[in-house]
Amino acid sequence: MRTSWASTVAQKTPPTMAAEAACYSDAMTKRIDIWTDGACSGNPGPGGWGVVILHPDGEAELSGGESATTNNRMELIGAIAALESLPDGASATLHTDSQYVKNGLTSWIHGWKRNGWRTASREPVKNVDLWQRLDAAAGKHKIEWKWVKGHAGDVMNERADGLARAAIKSLKR
Repeated sequence: MRTSWASTVAQKTPPTMAAEAACYSDAMTKRIDIWTDGACSGNPGPGGWGVVILHPDGEAELSGGESATTNNRMELIGAIAALESLPDGASATLHTDSQYVKNGLTSWIHGWKRNGWRTASREPVKNVDLWQRLDAAAGKHKIEWKWVKGHAGDVMNERADGLARAAIKSLKR
């Protein structure tokens, strides 16, 4: 029996998900919707990220956390984990409540790259390691970036937030 792409993704850790998902060519032609969120208990402090992926064959949830991080890093890692879990060439809409993530990848990054990963004020870009990783992951897909207002009733955004907060709680045990 063939396992659906979404259930395969849900069972894998991020580094192996992309390889496993790549065998399902239908994922490259069907639209995928993704919601990501990051959270921090203190900033910096323990943080978590959550991802909900809706695919024509089902859905998947991803989450994780770090004991000492920032909210922005968790927002970035959520988006990275989602995109790295997709097979190359996938088309997806990524919904985020982070203007930092959306504007960073759709607008600011072009100047940062042109300036050698420095801001307009010539300061080093914060979280450059994650921005470079997100840029590489996004470059393998056709992504439409959508901002959603956080904590405003978007059910899937709230679900991603719940996964991020649960990841923080698991760190505190």
